[in-house]
Amino acid sequence: MSEAMKSKLRKHQFHNHHKRFKTSKALISKKITDKITTKPLQASQKPTIPFCPNDRILLIGEGDFSFAHSLHLHHACTALTATTIETRDTLLTKYPQAASHINTLELAAQKVLFSIDATKLGLPVPSGGGPAIRKALWDRIVFNFPHVGGLTKDINRQVRANQELLVKFLDRAKVLLAPGATVVVTVFEGEPYSLWNLRDLGRHVGLKVEMSFKFDAGLYEGYRHARTLGNVEGGGGWKGEVRDARTYVFGVETQKFSNS
Repeated sequence: MSEAMKSKLRKHQFHNHHKRFKTSKALISKKITDKITTKPLQASQKPTIPFCPNDRILLIGEGDFSFAHSLHLHHACTALTATTIETRDTLLTKYPQAASHINTLELAAQKVLFSIDATKLGLPVPSGGGPAIRKALWDRIVFNFPHVGGLTKDINRQVRANQELLVKFLDRAKVLLAPGATVVVTVFEGEPYSLWNLRDLGRHVGLKVEMSFKFDAGLYEGYRHARTLGNVEGGGGWKGEVRDARTYVFGVETQKFSNS
C-alpha cells in the first residue's frame, strides 16, 4: 500500500472514531439530563394540603378570611368555622376586602365568628366561642401565622409573648379534637420565628409533630397574607405569601403505660 493510501486510511479511521466519540458523548449527556429532569419529587418536596373536603375545620386568627374563602371555593371544604379575634367592625376597617369573603362563606352556610380568643377556645366565656366551638369535635384546628402583634421592640419579650400565645392555643385546641384529629400551625421560617421552638411548645402540652412541610400559598387560590396591623397603604413591599414558611401538623401524643 502506498504512503498516500495509508495516510488516507488513517484519516478515515480518525474521522469515524471522532464521530463515534461525539455520538457516544451526546447519548451520555442526554441520559444524564433525562435522569435529572425525570427524577421524581421527594416526599418532602411534594405539595401538601392537610385538609379533606369533609373535614370539620376550625380556623383560628383569620385576617381577611381569604384562606377560609379559598378552602371553600377551591378545595370544596363544606364544614368550616372561621374565626377572628377582631370585632366585625374592626375587621372590616382593617381589611375592607374581607366583606366579600365573609359574604360568600355565610351564604354557603359556613360559620364566621368574631371576637374569638385563640387562648380561650371552648371555655365558658364570650371569647371562647360558646357551643359552636365547645360542642364540636374538630378534625382540623388551624392557626396560620399566629402572632401577638408588635407589643414591644424587645426581641426576647416578643418571643416569650408569642410562645405564651401558642402554648395556650395548643392546650385548648387539644381538648377539642376528634379522635385521630390534628392541629395545624403555619409560621414563617428563620428568626425570630425559629426562636419560638414550636415543636417543644407542642410537646409541653402533650402534642407531637406528625409531619411538617413547606407552606405553598399558591395552592390556595385567592389567598393573601393579612398583616396583624391591617392593610398597608399602597400595598407595601412586604408580601407574606411569598416568604418561606413551614406548616406543622400536631397529633395528640398517646401515653405509654408500663405493667410494672
